[in-house]
Amino acid sequence: MQLAVFLDRDGVLNKGYVKDGKSYAPRKIEHFKLLPYAVQSVEKLRKHGFLVIVATNQPDINNGLVTLIEVEKMHLLLKRRTKIDDIFLCPHSKDEECLCRKPKPGMLLDAAKKHNINLSKSFIIGDRSSDIEAGTGAGCRAIFLNRFYKEPKPTSQEQTFYSINAATNYIIKQITNHAHSK
Repeated sequence: MQLAVFLDRDGVLNKGYVKDGKSYAPRKIEHFKLLPYAVQSVEKLRKHGFLVIVATNQPDINNGLVTLIEVEKMHLLLKRRTKIDDIFLCPHSKDEECLCRKPKPGMLLDAAKKHNINLSKSFIIGDRSSDIEAGTGAGCRAIFLNRFYKEPKPTSQEQTFYSINAATNYIIKQITNHAHSK
């Protein structure tokens, strides 16, 4: 079975638009900017044998604020720049009550089926409580990236960091230490 690191997209790999302490996804390709260390972190994780999979809520699609085509352009750019292995996307708004929208673990469970992933030995890195809940709900180890949004912080994460680089280094250290203790 494969090991994976699931990454939220906005606020983890690319800049979100923050207004009044709340983060919003970019709505145009020209506003889609990768964060520092995003490319290097994905490379490091892949080099250490992880599949790197994005799991992202994009409710602006079904809310009519961005087209699926525009989001797909962003994802093409993301795949080209970072060499991630796959992207799972939920276009649903909160009131649609789908099974894929985080905090539900649907996207992670679908990815696990598709890629034969061992969820209990995999990680999720996210910047919101819904990411952490989805990860723990799927049985993953959860890492919270604190971006200081004005919203409730998660409590079930294994660790909290302030950059994807620090989170990546922690994950690699966990796997390296586990391999040496066998």
